[in-house]
Amino acid sequence: MPVSLEIVSPEKLLVAQAVDMVVIPASEGDIGVLPEHSPMIVLLRGGEVILYEGEQVTARFFVTGGFAEITEERCTVLADTAEPSSSIDRAAGERQLQEATRELAEAERAGNLDGLAPIMERVQVAQAIVDLGPAQ
Repeated sequence: MPVSLEIVSPEKLLVAQAVDMVVIPASEGDIGVLPEHSPMIVLLRGGEVILYEGEQVTARFFVTGGFAEITEERCTVLADTAEPSSSIDRAAGERQLQEATRELAEAERAGNLDGLAPIMERVQVAQAIVDLGPAQ
């Protein structure tokens, strides 16, 4: 009995298919979703959604945040942005990480703690891009 998976971004429906397992980048850590998973709603962090058929990875998608609804037979990923991991520009991610890290240091030096959350989120997403490593 597979899990019915949908990955949706504001622009389009990227995936609508049955998979044996999907791993999602929840804010609490990666979550593997199998059939009969406990129902929950989780926030997503920047990272990869990985689709499995048996023990084989069949597809990878990079999301920058959003949330996912998990039921016993379905996983719906509502992503802020989503695209195939293979299309991610790692060099741009490295530049984004340097810029966001610099902004974070400047905000901390200036004592501007109110604006840290969005900067920290940009650091996390850029770091997730860099962590993808070479194109897959």
